[in-house]
Amino acid sequence: MTKRFPSLSNYGVGWSANRRIALIAIVLACLLAVAGATAYFTGRGEQHRSPSSSPDPAPTSSSSPSNDAHEPGSAEGSVPRPPRISDPVAFAKEAAAMLWSYDTRTTSHEQQLAGMEAWMTKETQYSDWASVSAQLPDPLLWSQMADQKQHATATVAEAHYPAAFKQALAEDPSGITEAYIYAVTVTGKQTITWAKGGGGAEDRSITLAVQCRPSHDCSLVAIAPRVAP
Repeated sequence: MTKRFPSLSNYGVGWSANRRIALIAIVLACLLAVAGATAYFTGRGEQHRSPSSSPDPAPTSSSSPSNDAHEPGSAEGSVPRPPRISDPVAFAKEAAAMLWSYDTRTTSHEQQLAGMEAWMTKETQYSDWASVSAQLPDPLLWSQMADQKQHATATVAEAHYPAAFKQALAEDPSGITEAYIYAVTVTGKQTITWAKGGGGAEDRSITLAVQCRPSHDCSLVAIAPRVAP
């Protein structure tokens, strides 16, 4: 039976809550909250103006254009370069599409990892690379997928700030201005294709932490172990 790319939502869910909280607490103003099966980021995000008491963050654009073309980097195979976007929701959409897309026909496991890492924040005190790299299958499974010429594309349907993040921002609007990190939940669909006409599609949801400092393009910080509503 053809092996398919594992559901991205399954990676990282087995990590202990204490380990996850220890990692994300460095990044976020509030602790990672867990309610039943839902964990979410209540962290600090970025705006290009001081946030008001409104629970709905509304970052403005920086000087970097938000509609730059996405070009694959030669060292990263089919993985697109991070877009020059200053809006957290727009960047999260692009990041989710990147995470849900791959092409084992043209991209090695090493190239896929390198391409993903290029999206990460360079501020190491905030970066949780482990939560992002855990999205990728191990090299052996990747090789088996390549044998089947497996590849996937993604369609993003919607993205929003989780309710818990908006509540945390409303309660402490000034807290967002230190790390400038937003939580964004993205939903969409992943379409998978492999050799001999095989294929299928699955719904996807993910909650990302993205950093968007003033006058800088956004970058990826971490992936929550559960999807935040």
